[in-house]
This record gives sequence, structure tokens and C-alpha cells, in this order.
Amino acid sequence: MPCTGHLDTPGPPAPATPPEPTVNIFQTQGPTADPTTQPWPGPQPQPEIAAPSPPRETWAGKYEFLLSCLGYCVGLGNVWRFPYLCYRNGGGVFLIPYFIMLLITGLPLFLMELSLGQYGAAGPITVWKCCPLLKGIGVAMLIVSSLVSLYYNVIIAWAFYYLGSSFQSPLPWSCDAPRNAHLCQNASGSAGRVSASEVFWNEQVLGVTHSSGLGDPGPVQWPLALCLLAAWILVFLCMLKGIRSSGKVVYFTATFPYLVILILIIRGATLEGSLNGVRFYLSSDWSRLQSAQVWSDAASQIFYSLGIGFGGLLSMASYNKFDNNVIRDTLVIAIGNCCTSFFAGFAIFSVLGHMAWKKRVPVGSIADSGPGLAFVAYPEALSLLPGSPFWSILFFLMLFTLGVDTLFGNIEGITTAILDEFPALRDWRRKMALLGALCTSFFLLGLLLITQGGIFWFTLIDTYSTGFGLIIVTLFMCLGIAFCYGVNQFCQDIVDMICRCPPWCSHMLGYFKLCWVFFTPCLLLFTLIYTFLDMYSVPLRYGTYEYPAWGTSLGVCMGVLTCLQIPLWATVALCQESGTLSDRFQKATQPLRSWRTATARDVAGEVIDVPFTITLTGSDFSGLPHGSNDA
Repeated sequence: MPCTGHLDTPGPPAPATPPEPTVNIFQTQGPTADPTTQPWPGPQPQPEIAAPSPPRETWAGKYEFLLSCLGYCVGLGNVWRFPYLCYRNGGGVFLIPYFIMLLITGLPLFLMELSLGQYGAAGPITVWKCCPLLKGIGVAMLIVSSLVSLYYNVIIAWAFYYLGSSFQSPLPWSCDAPRNAHLCQNASGSAGRVSASEVFWNEQVLGVTHSSGLGDPGPVQWPLALCLLAAWILVFLCMLKGIRSSGKVVYFTATFPYLVILILIIRGATLEGSLNGVRFYLSSDWSRLQSAQVWSDAASQIFYSLGIGFGGLLSMASYNKFDNNVIRDTLVIAIGNCCTSFFAGFAIFSVLGHMAWKKRVPVGSIADSGPGLAFVAYPEALSLLPGSPFWSILFFLMLFTLGVDTLFGNIEGITTAILDEFPALRDWRRKMALLGALCTSFFLLGLLLITQGGIFWFTLIDTYSTGFGLIIVTLFMCLGIAFCYGVNQFCQDIVDMICRCPPWCSHMLGYFKLCWVFFTPCLLLFTLIYTFLDMYSVPLRYGTYEYPAWGTSLGVCMGVLTCLQIPLWATVALCQESGTLSDRFQKATQPLRSWRTATARDVAGEVIDVPFTITLTGSDFSGLPHGSNDA
């Protein structure tokens, strides 16, 4: 382990001048010269010993890291977006482009972000000491995570509200509730009627029926405000001690959704009509493979479900031990996440199939994605089951844990970025104050999203905060590591971390290298182009409401604000250097001297750099056979 300080071994005081020479026996620039022929430069000043900064935390165990990353990746999109995309894009055929995109885009980018964080042992901003020109990528990640955290906890507040309402019998959105009797009369077989669950969602929860659009937010829905406050207080308490506290919480929040999905699959298999729903989910339409939208949907789903480009993965990996096998973790987490998406589809569509059978309507007429699935269609399906309050409690508790895990990763990315830039804040009291300020700010800003017109703002931020801006950030991250930092150096860094690299890891590293240089940037560029085409050809809507031009422009500004950080901070990095523009660019792409020094560790087979000096006097050279000086 490296040590700090000096070890001085003075001899007897010299009676005459000049003073005795000193020799640093750890000098490595060349052979040590004859001490009698060296001119004495004068007494060497004692180097200043920097005050030690508070130690950086590390995970208490490897399972805490794996569960935290798995919980971060397995979010609400796995439950409410993937099953819908699967049936819309050809059923089981969609799995072909989905897993191809996982191999070519998902795994390489996931490994890149984990490796960068683990090797640099720093957050999304500070880690770019490896290439100061790209510091803007880290700032852009911070902005994206902040925008996502702003609206993501609103979803958790909705789940809180439904969870509390689930303790009523009958459920307030079911046809058995007295207030819904007029909605459910003669509704059987009529797909065009407004369901009781839809009325509950729009009128009682959101209050959106009292708002005319984006420019008419209306008053705050105070029951939701209390739920949002409770959600932020819970996040604050769970993250109060950083990864030491959140690492323990994930043992429940990351595993509980799998238990609920398994229970719902088993229960769904026993329901009448469930096979129709599963058949609808997996029915294959091979002609859909010819559509570019199918491949774009597969790429975007992989991209967003793995949490790439938000900075959360990078931050969590920065707390790993240096010799952690990052390739193994990448395979376990990424493949586990994608398999969760696939199996969650059975839990969703088996219950929806039962509802379609009971209402005598096609499954396609009730299938939906996003909040429409989680808070309208599926709750209505659960209300038809015997013991519906129990199943409703399970489902919304699952949504709550899915959302909280993802939010943990986002907030961890934000706090890690700030603490690494300002190490003085790592003191426990200051860190608690920082976390409290963040949670309070997000709560106050989030109040706009729980007004009567808040769903319009929610949809706007959800669409543009993680749209083209996030893809551009990730594209520059991939190109920057591959061509500025150097893909060969990056691969060598990974080998240094793994130490005893198994043969299969070496082979996979060659494959990832090829992806980083060519395949992954090309697919990201394809996804980006298709995103732009879709954005300008299809107007943004929520239900029947079409967003005005000023609203769309505001959303585009969110993405542009994210992208502008890259050239802005690159310009700052160039201005801090000297010389011609070419010289400045070359210097700005070189790692800083502080790159990786904070967590430098001894690696077997390497020379150990021992940072202390031994001072020798002339009497120590009296026994040398050559070049000695007899005083």
C-alpha cells in the first residue's frame, strides 16, 4: 500500500563545510552519479504534505453492487413499455432485433460506463480527468439525471397514492364501487366506453379534466403533493449514509419485484382467457423485421432500460474495488435486466387476456403502454380478480420498489458528481445538507407536475429529457473513449483491473473493442437520425391533446441544453491550455496527472512507486569500492 511521508536517516553531524550530499535512492531517471562530483544545490525544502481528504466509500460486498445496478436498470420501463413494444412490433419476432441491439449496443456501452467509473474511481464529471476535453459529457449526464429525477419521483407518488387506495374494499376504481355503478352498466362488450379505472385516474388522481393544456396547470393536487413529499423523505432517509445505507435497502427493493412478477405469472396462468393474452403478446409477424421502426424501438428500449448515459452506472461502479471483474458484472446485470423485461410481459398480458375475455373485447383494444398500462388498464384487470385488494397492493408495491431503485441510481449519480468536484462536502454533516437540499429542490420543482395540468408537463419532460440529447451524449462518450483516450489504452485498463483475465474475457474484450470503434457508434447514429425524423413527423400528444409549438420548442431546448455542455466545456478546456490550436487540442486530450492517483493500488507484477525519500550522508558512501570519498 502506498505510504506518505519521509524517512530520514541522518549520520553524525559533519564538522566542516560543504554540507553532506543527499541521494534519493528511488530516483529512476538514470544511474546515480558520483556523490563527490555532484555540485551541492543547497538544502532541499521539505515537501508539503497535503491534508488527507475524507476516504472514498466502497461497497460492503459485491452483491450490494450487483443488486444496486440490477435495481437501477430494472425499472418501470421493463413492466410498462417492453411488453407493449413487443406486441406492437411483431410479438416474439421483436426479440430478434432486441437481443441483436443488446449485443451490439447495450453490452458494449454498459461495459464502457462501468469500466470507466471503476478504473477512474470518480463520478461522471471528475472521471473525465482521463480526457479533459470531454468534461462536458459528465456535466450533460448530470443535467439528464436531474431532469429524470424531477419527474421520476412523481411516478412513485402516483404509485403511493394507488397503494394507499388499494387498502379499500371494493377498490375505488372497480365496478363494485358505488360511485362507479353508472359507468359500468351495460358496459360489457363496449370497448368505446370510458372505464371506471380511467375516470378514477383522470378525475380523482390527476384532475386533468379541469385543465385545458400546457398553459393551464391549475392548482396542486394536494393528496399527490403529500405522496410526493413522502417519497422524497423516503429517498432522503435511504440515501442518508450513501451506499452504506442504500446498499442495504436494495436487498429488498431489488428482489421484491421478482417475487411479485413470479406470483402474478402463476396467478395469471390460472385465469380464464390468459392464454389469449400470452398468444397476443408472442404472436409472430415476420414481416415486421423489414420495418426500420422495429429496429429503432429495439435500440431505444435497450438504451433506456439499461440506464446508459445517465451517470448512475458510472457512479455506482466508482465505489467498486479496483480488481472487480467488470466484464462478468456487465453480462450478469445486462442479461438479467433483459430477461426480466421478457418475463414481465407474461405477468402483464396473462391478466390483460383475462380482462379481455371477461369484457368480450379483443386484447389489442385494452393493451397500452406507460402510465396508461400501469395506472388504468392493469389496475382494472386486477379489480376483476377475487381478492382484488391483495393483488393491487402487491402490484403497486412492486411499482414503488421498481421506481425507488432507479431513483437511487439517479440521485447517487448527482451526489457523486458534486462530491467528487467538491471533496470538502464529503463530511457527513455537509453531505447530509447537500442531500437534503437536493431532495427539497426536486420536491418543490416537482409540484408543477402534480397540478391539474401536470401530466402535460410530465409528458413533455419525459419525452425530451431522455430523447436526442441523451443519445448524443452517449455517442460522444463512445467516440471520445475510442478515439481521444484511445481504445487500446481503455482495453488495457480493463485488463489491469481484472488482473488474472480468463481467456473468455480476453476474447470478449476483442469483440467489445470492435463494437466501440465501429458498430456501436453507427447504431447510435442510426437511432439518433430516426429519433429526429420521428420527432418532426409525429406531433407530441397526450390523449387527444396536441402540444402547441411553444411547448414543443421548450422540450427541444431541454435536449439542446444537454448537448451544448459538450462544446462549451471543450472550449473551456482548450482555453486553459497554451500554444497553437493543434497543441491545445493534443494537451486537452491527455490524461491529467491526478488520473487514477486517488485509488492507485498495488498490482502484482508491476513496479511499486513508493512515495517517500531516504536521505543518506557522506559517511554512508565510505565503504563503496568505486567513487568513494575518504573524508
